[in-house]
Amino acid sequence: MVVVARSLQTRRRSCCWAAARSMLLMLGVLAMKGCPASSMDVVVTHKMNALNGTTIRLSCIFNSCYKVDNSKFAMNWTYQETFNDTEEMFMTYKQRMTVLRTEKFGDRVVFSGNLEKNDVSFTISDVQLTDDGIYNCYVRNPPDRQQGKGIIKLNVLTELPPPRDSTIAVVVGASVGGILALLILSMVVVKCVRRRRKQELISDEQKIEEEGKTEGDGGTEEGTKQI
Repeated sequence: MVVVARSLQTRRRSCCWAAARSMLLMLGVLAMKGCPASSMDVVVTHKMNALNGTTIRLSCIFNSCYKVDNSKFAMNWTYQETFNDTEEMFMTYKQRMTVLRTEKFGDRVVFSGNLEKNDVSFTISDVQLTDDGIYNCYVRNPPDRQQGKGIIKLNVLTELPPPRDSTIAVVVGASVGGILALLILSMVVVKCVRRRRKQELISDEQKIEEEGKTEGDGGTEEGTKQI
């Protein structure tokens, strides 16, 4: 009996350990699914317009399951012409933010983000026509394995497009609404007229039937008197 009890206790313990291991394994899988090693996501505005001579901020915000480690975090901003694959780096982060002085931008570029908020945006002052092109935001935040990338197409305009005139839309909308209202009203009127005619026809038929019955009853009485 003692041997049987011990064997039962041993089986129970082994079952409990197996269940605990299964739970730990499931938690580990869920954790990996909720925060995969390649979870880097970069959010940018893909198309932006800037007026020549003004200042514009190009936003780049990244999402990561891991807190930023300044010793491992890396970021690069590059510029390339619209029809050119060659990229020129003008800003980088390796343990500290560095704005590279280039012939193209000079000192017109400044970092305007906040790394603690996963914001690596920058600002261009005195925008020039030559600033028109593609801006690439590269972000790496280990232990995320994959590098995140955001692409912004900047269009530099000499003048802003005229605002859309909503007067025409309002007039058209009002006209369409008026026409629909008239159609609905006319349909209601026609329906009412048809109902009245139908009721008049029914009442006329009823009168004719009643008159016929009355005449028939009168003829029967006269025949009876003659007999």
